[in-house]
Amino acid sequence: MAIIYRCNLELHDSLYFATREIGRLYETEPVLHNYALCYSLGLVDSDRYSTTVPEEHSYRYFCPEQVPKYEEHLVPLNQQGIYVTPARSLCHAAILNTWKYADNRYHVELEKTQKNIPSFGRAKEIAPESCFEFFVISQKPLKLPRWIRLGKWASKAEIAIAETQEVTPSTTESPFIFPHPLNPLDVMFSYQVLSYDTINMPPVSLIRNIRLRGGQFYRFNQLQIPARMQYCFRGA
Repeated sequence: MAIIYRCNLELHDSLYFATREIGRLYETEPVLHNYALCYSLGLVDSDRYSTTVPEEHSYRYFCPEQVPKYEEHLVPLNQQGIYVTPARSLCHAAILNTWKYADNRYHVELEKTQKNIPSFGRAKEIAPESCFEFFVISQKPLKLPRWIRLGKWASKAEIAIAETQEVTPSTTESPFIFPHPLNPLDVMFSYQVLSYDTINMPPVSLIRNIRLRGGQFYRFNQLQIPARMQYCFRGA
């Protein structure tokens, strides 16, 4: 028996993270990675599982090194029976912001230089009031937060649980299709993935419109959600 929460997420600020860099353009894909959602939902106890952060510093506010620890932080969720899918866009709009900066070396040298080399870039962000949908699968009841922060600017977003169902896994030998985005590392170790569309984004590209075979699934309304998904990493 598992509990599936169908969650809606609405942005209250513009959302930015660099999915791809095209010259001076930094573009945000309208898909939310499941790694980012786990951290934003407060499901990851990063202080507990980090061995590099001193006790006087909280990992949530201080990071001594820019080294991701996804495996260290997310694998414990497998033991708790919790899994979060990536979020797809229900409706969204994009906004384009231009930022500029100039050479300010004279601030360091205490003398003004004749050189002034301006530069600029553009960030394509997801606009406020854009809405997303994702699923949380848990073996126990969860209390999810109403407000979370996402992206480079810690943008504010509201979470609403649209639907909750208690489900038991079903088994089929026939291939089935799951149209929503998934993390390929989390399904390819348990299922035979026959076809899919790729969404290129770091740290792990996602897939959608997935046709897979492997047996167990949860029936959630008209969807067949893979029942044996868990956080896996290369070489697992």
